[in-house]
Amino acid sequence: MQWYAGLIAFLISWALIPLLRRVALKWGFVDLPNQRKIHHEPLPLLGGVAIFAGFVGATLTSYHSFSSAHKMYLGLLIGAALLFGIGLVDDFAKSRGRDFPAMPRFIIQIVAASCVAGFGGTVKGFTSPFGHSHFVVLPPPISILVTIVWIVGVVNVFNFLDGLDGLAAGIAAISAVTLLFIALVKGDIPSAIWAISLAGSALGFLKHNFYPARIIMGDAGSTVIGFLLASIAVIGAFKSATVISIFVPILALGVPIFDAVRVVLRRALSGKPVYKPDKTHVHHRLLDAGLSQVQTVAVMYLISVCFSLASMIVALSQR
Repeated sequence: MQWYAGLIAFLISWALIPLLRRVALKWGFVDLPNQRKIHHEPLPLLGGVAIFAGFVGATLTSYHSFSSAHKMYLGLLIGAALLFGIGLVDDFAKSRGRDFPAMPRFIIQIVAASCVAGFGGTVKGFTSPFGHSHFVVLPPPISILVTIVWIVGVVNVFNFLDGLDGLAAGIAAISAVTLLFIALVKGDIPSAIWAISLAGSALGFLKHNFYPARIIMGDAGSTVIGFLLASIAVIGAFKSATVISIFVPILALGVPIFDAVRVVLRRALSGKPVYKPDKTHVHHRLLDAGLSQVQTVAVMYLISVCFSLASMIVALSQR
């Protein structure tokens, strides 16, 4: 496996941030404070560019190591590029004090997820735990539908998580390292390279994003990270699984998934729009309890590590 892919991703992401920060400040491409957000000063919004560039640069340099999976990589790359583009448009609207409509973003998310499914990255089926174990193949329409719902769901729950300095990038790195471990356990080299590249890219950005943040990732970063994590999981851990090991990628992404489910249910029960941002996420609750930003992020990291360790244990138990 090309371990240097993670280092390349880290260096690209880390080195681009100072330039992107200057450009964002010069063009006014900044996130404006409001009553829902933690920061009180405008923050440069182009961190997602560094994350995307780090991932693409690192994976392209290692392309020969997963040429057998080039179709799935192409779907991964096209989908990520689509979300990156619509994310930049959304971020630009924010920088001008406007809200970008939700429907175009949702449509692009479905198209991006369809790219992964269309190029072969789908949940093929699972091993039945009843009677004589045998592999249950999902019908193609069901396989594609499950894949799209999973990817679109993770894209949105990860976007919900991006609320504190260093939180989303750190959770992304922990989740990516978990998927790297799972890919190595399964002998899935392409997924391992993609996972380590994403981890390196997130860590390179985190160097500039941890409290006090000098730049943030914006939707162009958070949606791409969610998409890549979900896609790597579906191509690797989800592609053919036992019923029990289906929980491996769910646990690997446990913090954003369970937090988002709790928040969405709470909004729905109170009659509020489920897509409208608020301050009811776990990290907001921890801040309200008196923890500092650094303490809150550290607690969230610890919870994520616990989920990841549980995911690794389940993955090893299914070998």
